[in-house]
Amino acid sequence: MKTALVTGGAGFLGSHLCDALIKDHRVICVDNLFTGSTKNVEHLLKHPQFKLIKHDIIQPLAIDEKIDFIYNLACPASPVHYQFNAIRTIKANVLGTMNMLGLAKKHGARILQASTSEVYGDPLEHPQKETYRGNVNPIGIRACYDEGKRCAETLMFDYHRQNGVDIRVIRIFNTYGPRMAANDGRVVSNFIVQALKGEDITIYGDGTQTRSFCYVSDLIDGIVKMMHQGYIGPVNLGNQEEYTVLELAQKIIALSGSKSKVVHKPLPLDDPTKRRPDITLAKKHLGWKPTTQVDEGLKKTIVWFKE
Repeated sequence: MKTALVTGGAGFLGSHLCDALIKDHRVICVDNLFTGSTKNVEHLLKHPQFKLIKHDIIQPLAIDEKIDFIYNLACPASPVHYQFNAIRTIKANVLGTMNMLGLAKKHGARILQASTSEVYGDPLEHPQKETYRGNVNPIGIRACYDEGKRCAETLMFDYHRQNGVDIRVIRIFNTYGPRMAANDGRVVSNFIVQALKGEDITIYGDGTQTRSFCYVSDLIDGIVKMMHQGYIGPVNLGNQEEYTVLELAQKIIALSGSKSKVVHKPLPLDDPTKRRPDITLAKKHLGWKPTTQVDEGLKKTIVWFKE
């Protein structure tokens, strides 16, 4: 049985990935529990092939047993959390990625970097292909995450070229589903929590900015497929269906049976106006595309938040 190490493994995406991997891997979950929670992996703690290590990957990590795969997901992913301590966010992306690449080199492991659609910034190309180099403000309030992830991609490819490390790089677009943190500041969780409480739903800006929403099980399927094929990437993983933020709010109000009203507040700095992936490469190399309709995924997510 091969061993997979998942950084950020107690987070929203990481815990779902651990669930998928535990079926046929030994899983080492590494998390500093800043945005992750032991509750997300509580059901795995007694599993004989699962181990949780509380550790911040900004610091080097020594693992005695042989590691075959590293999934590097560790980094706060919502503006509320990654702006809370911008310098630590940059360190997680740069020092953390270097530490994980060093571990991959030592163990001869294949390493997958969870990058982000934020590397495209506020895109001037729509939809975004992997060849697009982005429109990012390097000194803005989002740069700790956007530029941090861009640097992490650079490190991956330089370690691959210089040290022969076996890499895979994905760019994740907006993802939603059970285990999202209620306070993470992203639109799906914000809107659902406000709708269920009967509070006004807060839209920043006029609501015409667009996003594409991928259900978590679809994304995890894409991540696992990416690890186990030959193309190194980068590859976009996301849903090609595009909605305005206002349309999303209206869907959530309807699906939750809420009486909430929509209110508008000023748009934050550097907030992207458009976001939609071109997933041609994912279809070609992974045979992957999302299968969960947004209404279906939102219903499941609303049920989870209610519970």
